[in-house]
Amino acid sequence: MARLVDFFVRRVSVEGSSMAPTYLPGERLTALRRWRRVRPGDVVVVRDPRGVDRWLLKRCVARFGSRLDLRGDNSSASTDSREFGLVPSQEVGWIVVSPRRS
Repeated sequence: MARLVDFFVRRVSVEGSSMAPTYLPGERLTALRRWRRVRPGDVVVVRDPRGVDRWLLKRCVARFGSRLDLRGDNSSASTDSREFGLVPSQEVGWIVVSPRRS
């Protein structure tokens, strides 16, 4: 049963300040495996387009068909769609559900 829960639920630790002040380094978040379409305003965990062994925490600010514009809440400290472009929605692995802030 635990393995099944682990498949759908993840605890994520915030690293870096790209999502400050919404989420701070060291904060622990709960994320669920993507079960629905990502909507603007959702905070997601997505594979880093620059290296598949890294994951990024970003907010979806817009959808363009199946592609997402992802941004950090702290634009001066964020590497996001402004640098690596729109991200295919299938690259999103998780949607943050707790704590939910915007």
